[in-house]
Amino acid sequence: MTRFVCVHGHFYQPPRESPWTGEVEREENAAPYHDWNERITAECYRPNAENYSRISFNFGPTLLSWLESKEPDVYRAILSADRDSRERFSGHGSALAQAYGHMILPLARSRDKRTQVYWGIRDFEHRFGRSPEGMWLPEAAVDTETLEILAQFGVRFTILSPDQALRCRRIGQAEWTEAPQAIDTRRPYEARLPSGARVALFFYDGASSHAVAFGGLAQGAAHLARLLTERFADGGEPQ
Repeated sequence: MTRFVCVHGHFYQPPRESPWTGEVEREENAAPYHDWNERITAECYRPNAENYSRISFNFGPTLLSWLESKEPDVYRAILSADRDSRERFSGHGSALAQAYGHMILPLARSRDKRTQVYWGIRDFEHRFGRSPEGMWLPEAAVDTETLEILAQFGVRFTILSPDQALRCRRIGQAEWTEAPQAIDTRRPYEARLPSGARVALFFYDGASSHAVAFGGLAQGAAHLARLLTERFADGGEPQ
């Protein structure tokens, strides 16, 4: 097989708890549900539970904390899906870690970057019982120092927007390809860092992601399948 489709789901909600009561207050615009955490759980997190073991996914630590307390069956389904995915994918779990507080890391001080990555890893280990291979960076924002910190903590890959690469080249070649033609999202990449460390980079398909997130898929699952498979090019290289 030389053609593969990988779907990544990024699931995050900021803390909605009142600092006075520790509870999420009623949000009228989330009706008929009590609040938006409850509504999105009913419309998204719960119905997608049967898919998590077959896709790549990450849940923000603050969202997992709320699910553990308020929707324990969904929480258990997420953890179970990662265990199932390890059997399906030769020991590689579907779950990725996330920087802990959804901070935009390139805007943070070095110490805060390290704290966000470290806390995200430790929270992941506490919940999933293993070390993460990949980490989702909030808003996919990245800089060289952030990649260095990921490498220092043993994170092997992250996911970025195709607009975040200025240029690239094949390993072993001297000539660089400049943007906007630089990134072919059907291939993995490797960032070779100043320290000598390396982090794998996967650039998501911008057109497909936009269609999933902002509509354009009203024609149903067959339309989505066609959209994804049409992204493949002719040729024998793995894509």
